[in-house]
Amino acid sequence: MANPLRGEVVQLYKNLLYLGREYPKGADYFRDRLRAVFTKNKNVQDPEKIKELISRGEFVIKELEALYYLRKYRAMKKRYYEHEE
Repeated sequence: MANPLRGEVVQLYKNLLYLGREYPKGADYFRDRLRAVFTKNKNVQDPEKIKELISRGEFVIKELEALYYLRKYRAMKKRYYEHEE
């Protein structure tokens, strides 16, 4: 019997993989860590535990987006406001 949350898990993995392309330590590092985490939890069958893991993954997505926006903001600030002192 297929798990109804499988599609959400696959979509989460794809989103994280996409966001990991610009990770500061490199895409290969991020991909290896992501694969290890998903492999570690591949045998989880409890739907509540799967939902908890999905919500943790969504939190990581938000944190990565915040990291990227902050990096972009710092680059823009450095580029345009460095001369004001």
